[in-house]
Amino acid sequence: MIESLHIENIAVIKSLDVEFGKGLTVLSGETGAGKSIMIDSLNLLLGGRTDRELIRTGESRAEVSAVFSPLSPRSVELLSEMGFDPSEGRVMLCRTVSAGASSARINGRAVTLSMLREIGETLFNIHGQNDNQQLLDPRNHANILDSYADCAKDRQAYAAVYREMLHLRTQIDSLRRDAREQTRLGEMLRYQIADIDSGKLKAGEEEALCELAKRLQGAEQITKCCALVEKALRGGEKNKGAIYLVDRSASAMESIADSLTEADALVSRLNDIRYELEDIAETAAGLTDFGGEDVLAKLDRVEARLDIIAKLKRKYGSSVEEILDFRRNAAEQLERIEHADDRLIDLGEELKVLESKAKAIALSLRERRRQAAKSLTEQVADTLRFLDMPKVRFEVGMRQTSDFLPNGMDEIEFLIATNAGEPLMPMAKIASGGELARIMLSLKNVLNTCDGLNTVIFDEIDTGISGKTSRKVGIKLKEIGRSAQVLCVTHSAQIASLADHHLYISKQEIDGRTQTALRELDMAGRTEEVARILGGIEITEAQRRAAKEMIEEGEQYG
Repeated sequence: MIESLHIENIAVIKSLDVEFGKGLTVLSGETGAGKSIMIDSLNLLLGGRTDRELIRTGESRAEVSAVFSPLSPRSVELLSEMGFDPSEGRVMLCRTVSAGASSARINGRAVTLSMLREIGETLFNIHGQNDNQQLLDPRNHANILDSYADCAKDRQAYAAVYREMLHLRTQIDSLRRDAREQTRLGEMLRYQIADIDSGKLKAGEEEALCELAKRLQGAEQITKCCALVEKALRGGEKNKGAIYLVDRSASAMESIADSLTEADALVSRLNDIRYELEDIAETAAGLTDFGGEDVLAKLDRVEARLDIIAKLKRKYGSSVEEILDFRRNAAEQLERIEHADDRLIDLGEELKVLESKAKAIALSLRERRRQAAKSLTEQVADTLRFLDMPKVRFEVGMRQTSDFLPNGMDEIEFLIATNAGEPLMPMAKIASGGELARIMLSLKNVLNTCDGLNTVIFDEIDTGISGKTSRKVGIKLKEIGRSAQVLCVTHSAQIASLADHHLYISKQEIDGRTQTALRELDMAGRTEEVARILGGIEITEAQRRAAKEMIEEGEQYG
């Protein structure tokens, strides 16, 4: 249950702190005092959407926080999964809103909005007038029935298999739909692969060919310069080369080695130079060797090869490596196309396995739903009769389907006949606003023990009903309050007079600004407020007596 609530800078609420007790707590007050703002604030803790206009004028941020205790087993389990220690038996949720941003915290630790929403939904539920309208959409009826039947695990298991089935069906449809296009694509891929293969490319080949082409293009200059180097080093018929002169120098130094200690070192150095010069001369001579082939013919062949590579590059990539990668990818894609029939068979077999698995879960769901539907029908009908719908007939309609639906293989719709002799019809066709409110309250009354929530909040559940029926609605709220904390925003004296705790919300002006104030009413205050709700410009003693009688009479339902 909600132990305490803090609201700061939200609309007309400057700062508000309130503690809630067990049982039925009623919130009432003049229109515009801030009752709905409190509900909107609590909705933020359920991950509700934020609006910059929600922040109090002149303020840069707003905040709402609440402490919850005790925790349900579902809350404890989820908090543990999120990495929190639930051993203290309480948790604090906080949501901060500023211009263009919002943040969420659990026990002071920053969390994602989805985490806040997930834990919040295990702690409390807000039922407003929009929820009544949700009853008109049959898509919500399966969720209500499954919540009553406690089918959460089966629903999760089915949903996981259903998603896999949809994925496989999408793949199969794609393969079948694109068969003709795949045939055309296969022909193009075969041409591209053959075109690349005809080039017989090798990685690194282009760089080597470019280097060879440069050498062949400079063959004349290379031959001339290398011949000059060799002649300068080795000499010719008339001239002595550098090698000869170095050798003579080494011999001269050897002749004085006995007389000059440093001569041996110089001889060694000169010999090293001679060996190096001989190697240079031999290497230079080898650079003029072009394989005994005509240089121009060889250059033509190299350039022709480079032209082949250039043409392939224009079509398939900016380098030989990219072309080869293109070829590998094309081959893989072609293989997939050529084995598409085999793939279709494999996918079909996988789909059969999943469909069998999904059907088994769906049949299990159907049996649990069938059993739950009978019990839910009886309990809701009993509650509706108590709420002044004595001739009502309520039924959970179930129709089996041959195909798989997102929630199983059953179409579920709540049917109702509000008057004797009328056939059962979908709610959307016959239920009025007041009837919808009572049907929803009946469902909440039945479901509250199933969903494990410690706090249920009703926002103007009395809309569309009045008098004796409104009193009975209050009695049911008080009944729910025996097993859970119930907060109810109401304009009904019949409901307000049944409260275990009555909070009065009002507006006051401080320093020229309107602010919301809240106080818990004592017996005298409750009497005055119930009398005010009963109506009239001025509260009369007769209204006060009537209010006191309603409060005293309501105590028997405690």
